Amino acid sequence: MTPATLASLHPTPSQPQDLRSTGLDPDFWYPLARSRDIRPGKALGVTFAGEPIVLVRPQNGALFALEDRCAHRQVPLHLGVVRGDRVQCGYHCWTFNREGKCVNVPYLDGGKTLPNGVRSYPVREAYGLAFVFPGERAKADSVPFPDVPTFANPAYKTRTLDRRINCHYSYMHENLMDMNHQFLHRSLMGNIRTTLLDIREGEDWVEADYTFTRAGGKQPWGERFMINRKREPDHGKGEIDKMTIRTGYPYQTLKFWTAGSTEPALDLWNVYMPVDRAQRINQTYGLMMIRKPGIPGAIHLLWPFIVWFTDHIFGQDTDIVEAEQRAYNEQGGDWNNEIFPIIQRLKALLTRRGVAPDAG
Repeated sequence: MTPATLASLHPTPSQPQDLRSTGLDPDFWYPLARSRDIRPGKALGVTFAGEPIVLVRPQNGALFALEDRCAHRQVPLHLGVVRGDRVQCGYHCWTFNREGKCVNVPYLDGGKTLPNGVRSYPVREAYGLAFVFPGERAKADSVPFPDVPTFANPAYKTRTLDRRINCHYSYMHENLMDMNHQFLHRSLMGNIRTTLLDIREGEDWVEADYTFTRAGGKQPWGERFMINRKREPDHGKGEIDKMTIRTGYPYQTLKFWTAGSTEPALDLWNVYMPVDRAQRINQTYGLMMIRKPGIPGAIHLLWPFIVWFTDHIFGQDTDIVEAEQRAYNEQGGDWNNEIFPIIQRLKALLTRRGVAPDAG
């Protein structure tokens, strides 16, 4: 089905002009740190859309998350001290438990009522990441937790992506979804021709299928090692490589199959969290799972080439989305002229599912 046909069958819904001021819905599970960065007996300060959150790991016991403001003078709790499963503010030693209740003020006279506490957040650890539910606490148990089954598959090696990027999260979704931007990577990948195969959508998701052909240049070593192609596709027999990119709000995935394979060579899971209240800076966490070649241990020898290649691809992507954000800032609005159907559908989804920036 051609993009023109898709556009005629599914006219683009009306949407506000300024997606770039739409906030990310807080009622989902978001990774706010890597688990390894929260040491036992320590606290780590993070943010979600400008809201400060402290992640506390006791020497013994599970991780917990609180509002990163002491109820007394509003100073960050992550500057304090972890004692057992409590955190003590570093200013006047007000002490809070894992539910955020104030349980001790050292200089308060006996028998006096303790002050109010601070907000606590549901928190879970998975995939080497610390996930927090920053929205309405009552919804946490009913909102599905991210499912990344390939992470536990021994046939794959996983790289954790961790980048702070100076742009609204919507630019990140668009960058990955629109594979027509391969020209950006011409210095690394040569001349790649992209073909859109299909678009599908639902209430809270959109996805697109692509295939690619090389119009010039040689396949770079990093790409060759990463996709682990066993043989070139026979186009005469209708064999093609296929990539499926999906935004299932608020997460995004990419799967790439080489022609004739039943398991993806590349399986990518990404999420982009706003750091600041204006939501013009995002923290990107991703799980990039690469299928191992048949030779035992070979993936470890190839890994430095894969890391070098993907780092440079991600670097070019970072530069370009930050340039988009700068244009928005300078122009005072979104002047983009979007003609590609999947991006029109994606923008409609992000706008529909988003919230006012202060709603979180």
